[in-house]
Parts: sequence; structure tokens; C-alpha cells
Amino acid sequence: MDSKELLQIIVEAADNKRAEDITALDVEGVSLLADYFVIMDASSQRQVQAIAENVEEQVEKAGYDVQNVEGKGGSSWILLDLGDIVVHVFQKETREFYNLEKLWADAKKVDLTDWVKE
Repeated sequence: MDSKELLQIIVEAADNKRAEDITALDVEGVSLLADYFVIMDASSQRQVQAIAENVEEQVEKAGYDVQNVEGKGGSSWILLDLGDIVVHVFQKETREFYNLEKLWADAKKVDLTDWVKE
């Protein structure tokens, strides 16, 4: 499976659990860590958890391994390491505080309009 197909699975899984302001950054040219960073937020810790769990479930269902998960268990930020893609699920205030989009401002944004329902 290529990174773009996995990106679509992640975005759709997050959107199905009502993740807000889903953003994908193409960091391949600016970082050795991953091809994409996916950043999203939710209004509560419970929703952060639900989004992360659904992403993890759908990724594994598609046959891809989740390499590591950080922040489970009542956190306002859960990070899922999927190898080529790193997923950040934030509570809204935490996302605003860390502002990863500004930190990775050199990365191109990926158009997700075909994968996110309105």
C-alpha cells in the first residue's frame, strides 16, 4: 500500500468520528521522519480517544501495522506512528498551543476535499 492510499484511509476514518479541521502536510521534502503528518482536533478527550481508536482500527483492517501509539488514556494529544504517516489527534486547545502547522510551515498542504464530508 502506498502512503497516499493510507492517507485516505486515515482521513476518512477520522472524518467518520467527526474530527475537526483535518489537515495533511506533505513533509517528505522537509523531514526524514515521514511522508505525511496528519493533524486534526476534537472538542473533548473522549472524542480524541474515539478518533484515534477508529483510525487505528481502520488502518489495521486495511492490513497496515500501527508501529506506535503515544498518549492513550486520558490525553489531550494522541500520536499514531504509522511509519510513513504520523497522525496527531489533538484536543482543540492543545492543537492551538503546539501549532504544528506553523512549525512545519515549509510543508505543502494536501487537498483532502474528496475524502472529507461536509
